[in-house]
Amino acid sequence: MTPALRPVPDTVPGPAPAPAPLPAAAHLAPVTTGQHHDLALVLFAVVVLVTLGITLWVGRRGQAAEDFFAGGRGFTPLQNGFALSGDYLSAASFLGVTGLIALYGYDGVLYSIGFLVAWLVVLMLVAELVRNSGRYTLADVLALRMRERPLRAAAGSASVVVTLLYLIAQMVGAGSLVTLLLGTSSGQAKTWAIVGVGALMIIYVTVGGMKATTWIQIVKAFVLIAGAVLLTALVVIRFHGNLAELMRSAAHGSGHGQAYLEPGLKYGATTTSRLDFFSLGLGLVLGTAGLPHILSRFYTVPTARAARRSTMWAIGLIGGFYLMAIVLGLGATALVGAKAVKAANPAGNTAVPLLALDLGGGAASTAGVVLFALISAIAFATILAVVAGLTLAASAAFAHDLYARAWRRADRPEATEREELVVARAAAVVIGAAAIVLSLFAQQLNTAFLVGLAFAVAASANLPTLLYSLFWSRFTTRGAVWSVYGGLIPAVLLVVFSPVVSGAKTAIFPGVDFHWFPLENPGLVSIPLGFLAGWLGTLTSQEAADPDKYAELEVRSLTGAGAA
Repeated sequence: MTPALRPVPDTVPGPAPAPAPLPAAAHLAPVTTGQHHDLALVLFAVVVLVTLGITLWVGRRGQAAEDFFAGGRGFTPLQNGFALSGDYLSAASFLGVTGLIALYGYDGVLYSIGFLVAWLVVLMLVAELVRNSGRYTLADVLALRMRERPLRAAAGSASVVVTLLYLIAQMVGAGSLVTLLLGTSSGQAKTWAIVGVGALMIIYVTVGGMKATTWIQIVKAFVLIAGAVLLTALVVIRFHGNLAELMRSAAHGSGHGQAYLEPGLKYGATTTSRLDFFSLGLGLVLGTAGLPHILSRFYTVPTARAARRSTMWAIGLIGGFYLMAIVLGLGATALVGAKAVKAANPAGNTAVPLLALDLGGGAASTAGVVLFALISAIAFATILAVVAGLTLAASAAFAHDLYARAWRRADRPEATEREELVVARAAAVVIGAAAIVLSLFAQQLNTAFLVGLAFAVAASANLPTLLYSLFWSRFTTRGAVWSVYGGLIPAVLLVVFSPVVSGAKTAIFPGVDFHWFPLENPGLVSIPLGFLAGWLGTLTSQEAADPDKYAELEVRSLTGAGAA
């Protein structure tokens, strides 16, 4: 078992303990002042104008399908590494993970570990092989050795579902952020925030495509990491570099004492919660390699070697960020207090902005207002960038896989690139609208938790199919289709009948109870089912696998011969 984080005994010399956390009202007071949200709204407007400027500038430079779906394949490993980091470090990381650490201590840290370890699976098993084998989407890799129509229908549908779940998490983060900024808890403010973010993401995708989205991700990743470095430095300075004192103060501010620094505050109290944690960890570690918007990033670089180097850059940047997230979560509990964090947002999604306010000097100081507004604007930029990447991945799967190949009648001529682009832009509008509507029902859930559900579905439906296709020569079309649906359908059904949707105070529908699945995360059941379904489908298939097509895929994935 991983050892618990234990505070250094009080006999160790260090600075005086940090002041006790202020009451919740003291921290929330500034959000009602005109000076506060006027400044923050100005910074929000700057973020929106800069990102729209990038979109319009880049959008005029390339209108071909390769530009829209893959950014012209002209990005360097460093640029794509920043873009991968930007795609991955979403509201779940900046707002959700730090909020979970602030509320649950050690158990919250486990989220950041799972998110980071997942990249080792991507580096070792996926990055180069996917870049060599595909063109725009995950289904391109699978279709090389399978019957195209049923395979693309299954893989395209799974990609849309996964990205929708991920989009909901980002929208919820946007609603929490804007309501904190405006000093209100009204549902109307959250609704308009979600609608605004949805409208912007549709513009980014329909106008700029992958090129604009990638540059927005690069700028956002740089600004996000710079903001995290600034806040981390301020927290360390506040405690004079004494991390033991930071942990002591965090334990005091949490209201749980020593239990805050040990396993079990969120997971471990019961057998069900232990299984839930194992399910969560399984989904986080395996899910990244099946996320459509992450896999599509490997097509934006010219070679497989560049894809691998991009992943290495991403691991370094993401690892550094999550180390800082631990400090920020502890700092929020130590300086703001878990009670105030939970009062601002029950799921903890506003812990980082509240920490920034305190580090700047509090509600009455100009520096506090400026720092709060700056960090809020960075978080808003994070949400805008990630939702654009997600929407692009979903619209690409719909246009390139479902419309152009899976649903197109055999007697009709092949869809042109122009048709695919028109359908992709229309799909972005529809998917954006669907994400807005679904997000309105999930506003009480933590963003990191919501992303965990998306990871579990990706690990259940996409990863088994991808690994079987790349490494099992006997894998057949029936096995691939069964693997996708055998992971996707159980994962979605288990979420619907879990405490996430009903039967709990924080559920989407708290007033009713129709849950029968006890776990909040379905990965423990749905991921093995995805692998099992693929195996059974292959064994029962009357159509044998084509050894020549597998040999072609193997050569192409390992050497890049014939890669786009």
